[in-house]
Amino acid sequence: MTSRFCVLFFMLSSGIHGEVLSPETLQQAAELRDQAQASDLGYEIVESLTTEVGPRMAGTDGDARAVAWGKAKFEELGFDRVALEPVTFPVWERRAESGSVVSPFPQPLVLTALGGSISTPASGLQAPIARFENMEALKAIPDDSLDGAIAYVAFRMERAQDGSGYGPAVVARRDGASVAAAKGASAILIRSIGTDNDRMAHTGLMRYAEDTPRIPAAALANPDADLLDNMLKRADEVVVRLDLDVGETGEYTSHNVVGDITGTERPDEIVIIGCHLDSWDLGTGAIDDGAGCGITMAAATIIARSGLPLSRTLRVVLFSNEEQGLIGARAYREAHANALKRHIIGAESDFGAGRIYKFSSRVKPEALGIVDQITQVLAPLGIVRGNNDAFGGPDLVPMRASGMAVATLHQDGSDYFDYHHTANDTLDKIDPEALAQNVAAYAVFAFLAANAPGDFGFGLGAEKP
Repeated sequence: MTSRFCVLFFMLSSGIHGEVLSPETLQQAAELRDQAQASDLGYEIVESLTTEVGPRMAGTDGDARAVAWGKAKFEELGFDRVALEPVTFPVWERRAESGSVVSPFPQPLVLTALGGSISTPASGLQAPIARFENMEALKAIPDDSLDGAIAYVAFRMERAQDGSGYGPAVVARRDGASVAAAKGASAILIRSIGTDNDRMAHTGLMRYAEDTPRIPAAALANPDADLLDNMLKRADEVVVRLDLDVGETGEYTSHNVVGDITGTERPDEIVIIGCHLDSWDLGTGAIDDGAGCGITMAAATIIARSGLPLSRTLRVVLFSNEEQGLIGARAYREAHANALKRHIIGAESDFGAGRIYKFSSRVKPEALGIVDQITQVLAPLGIVRGNNDAFGGPDLVPMRASGMAVATLHQDGSDYFDYHHTANDTLDKIDPEALAQNVAAYAVFAFLAANAPGDFGFGLGAEKP
């Protein structure tokens, strides 16, 4: 059976779900797939971003350089409309940070302040450690019982292909400071939210509850968390010193960077793909999320350069300040509220550069035939069909909550949290061949979604964003 006949057979067999794509369009997508997989464009874009800009924490000079880079790169790649859309937010700065064990075994500690944390007093903060195996154990003790100790949450994140170990671990980073403060702690340390054994701490956003005092918050490198655990086995009391010079310093206006390839038949209908342009400050933001920017910008460019017909507009958005609370995503939703129903479907690449192994959707039942056809064209890339409850990506959360159809191209994240939010998030962690497979998958999805008959549905279980 020839590949063309296979595609035609699959198209006909999928017809029970509603309208379907033509054999010609499916064949064009297969050719795009093969062109993209042979291209180095995605890697070249990430290399450009990490070399010419590097770290781009929201509100920094690197953020401003990244926005300028994004606009110039879209123009260089030939996007026919490029726009900067303002995003305003508080600025958090990391100025200096250090920690050490004071007694009984004096040693330096490798740690990093969590994003949003307040500083320690200028003279530093010194207190005994109170260890908790997990957040449940910390929550279980009486309020005000820690008497100024430094709470230490020792929970270790589990490695998983789909990143499912992140949720149970990240609660300590997100909520730990407020819970510890309610228990009477003077500060909180957590084991880094990561799966590595490198002596590099993982940063990331934390939040303060409105009804509790604010205390300093930091993460220990995993080997240093092991060190602290070993000390606590030997001594009734381990005293630690923290010196954090961090905090908010006013407001800043950055931008979402938007690049369009305008459709010819239904230009007001949009298929949106993208990434977040910001990163944390410790590494160069290669896997989080330079890779996503390279993947989606390259996929759209390869489609545009092919000269193949594109019915709908294909939009690539480089979202601002994802790391500190989806701020650019929420600004995008507000700016495009009146046009959101014309956003037909979207997908974001924000899980590194591992190979895509599964394709999921969140569409109306009548569009499942189209999703099946997309999966068929993705199959030679080693991608299988997922479910119909896709997440879509962090920056699409506000649009998904409003009812927009989304897709997820699931990446292998087995080693993603080895590097996530660390100084080790650098270009050498990206496999160019795996990145090219991602570009090929996004090119297939974006091209077929932009040319699909009908629509993918809107108002799919819409909820408050």
